[in-house]
Amino acid sequence: MPPRITSRIQYARMWPREVFYQGREFLRADPQLAILGQPGVYVLYRNDVPFYVGQAKKLRNRLWDHANVPSTSYYNFWNYFSVFVPDNQFSRGLIEALLIAAMPTENRAMPKLQKVPFPRSLAKMVRDRLNPKRLEDTANERRAAAKLAALTRKRRAAGRKAAATRSAKAV
Repeated sequence: MPPRITSRIQYARMWPREVFYQGREFLRADPQLAILGQPGVYVLYRNDVPFYVGQAKKLRNRLWDHANVPSTSYYNFWNYFSVFVPDNQFSRGLIEALLIAAMPTENRAMPKLQKVPFPRSLAKMVRDRLNPKRLEDTANERRAAAKLAALTRKRRAAGRKAAATRSAKAV
């Protein structure tokens, strides 16, 4: 049976880091913070910009460490967080992979997703559409290059002809 993609996901968005300055007992006791006692995926933000995406068996413990243990890698670099709590492990892995792939973050891990490169022909079309003068410039550059190549060929031919004439007169 294939893994089930969840239809039930709880989330909390852009909560302040200061939530974790209250102490672990407070975090465990407050029923409004029950979402943090579950396994899930979290996003750390530096101001409004996603900084790091991670997965934890207990969000509360992992985020508390990030907020209160100076030796952790991201201790100084975030001030808000979001959490996503799906109802199964497969969905947690999928959410984490999609978030890492979709956002510029400091994550060193690369998701196991197949990346499709942006087609060169489409990139050229977009460039040309964004800069129509570029098409005109490119056409003018091609014409100038063709004229220069023709002039160079004429000069070389004239030089060869002159050299042949000089060598014929020298004989």
